[in-house]
Amino acid sequence: MKKVFNLILLVALSAFVFSCNKNEDEVTPIRDYAEQYATDIETIKDFLKTHSITVTNNPGFIDDQDISFTEVSELSAASIWGSDDTTHKADLLEWPVEKDGFTYTIYYLQLRQGSGANSKSPCNYDDVMVAYKGFLFDDDLTNFQTNANPQDYLNLGTSIRSWSEILPKFKTGSYVPNANGTLSYTDFGAGVIFVPSGLAYFNGSPTGIPAYSPLIFGFKLLEVKRIDHDGDGIFTYQEDIGSSTSANTPDGYLRDNDTTHEDDTDQDGKPDFVDTDDDGDGFLTNFELKKPDGTYHTYETVPSCAGETPKRYLSRTCFPPFID
Repeated sequence: MKKVFNLILLVALSAFVFSCNKNEDEVTPIRDYAEQYATDIETIKDFLKTHSITVTNNPGFIDDQDISFTEVSELSAASIWGSDDTTHKADLLEWPVEKDGFTYTIYYLQLRQGSGANSKSPCNYDDVMVAYKGFLFDDDLTNFQTNANPQDYLNLGTSIRSWSEILPKFKTGSYVPNANGTLSYTDFGAGVIFVPSGLAYFNGSPTGIPAYSPLIFGFKLLEVKRIDHDGDGIFTYQEDIGSSTSANTPDGYLRDNDTTHEDDTDQDGKPDFVDTDDDGDGFLTNFELKKPDGTYHTYETVPSCAGETPKRYLSRTCFPPFID
């Protein structure tokens, strides 16, 4: 009897282990990026054509530039898209993003660009302090996250791609301290982005966000903190040297690819903002900023080489480095 019991137990245990192994091996394949984008962009366009937006204008208060949506008739003049099925309103902007082997489109609204005496735009690798509210494209327009009074900075280089693509198009405003220790912000840049899942979390599912969700973000750009990623003495945003088609014209985006090597002075495949020897002359960039008295130039005071446009540390023919 004992042997029979042990045999039954062994069979049951084997069946359990086999079942577990089988379930572990059944991994759901990741969806095709292009196919998912086709679905997402239709969802986004349908929303834009069937909803209007209301913006709160309340300068100096925390709800300034808050947004809400209302369902309207399709192709209504009141909708975000407008009344023409093929051509949207001029204030609904588009931004192309090359990723996953094709071109995404981000639709966005610039509610206010941002202005002020110390107003500045981030590059796509800077730290930013952003107030935001995120929505899903579901029937309830579920608000999955709100950060109305941010206390910490977000790095655009490690955030979802849509943020690093759109935030450089906006500027900070001004702020004043309040007696209770808070700050009141005015004239900050504010916008709304409508994001395909491939430029958000795609098959990931952070708290409150189902996998493959296109998203809406209303945001306010409150402050920018500059970063020096390679520690060479030049802030990352100052290493934006333009693209192959607009050299020496900063565009707010630091990038590199195998064809044009944008923002890569020595064309070594490593963008200047993570390259400690930007011009590839064998002298570290930080070393080339050093003055004869042992102090260092800032980006603004670095001299150019005689007869050359680039600053000294970006020229392979301008050395020894201690000559000012």
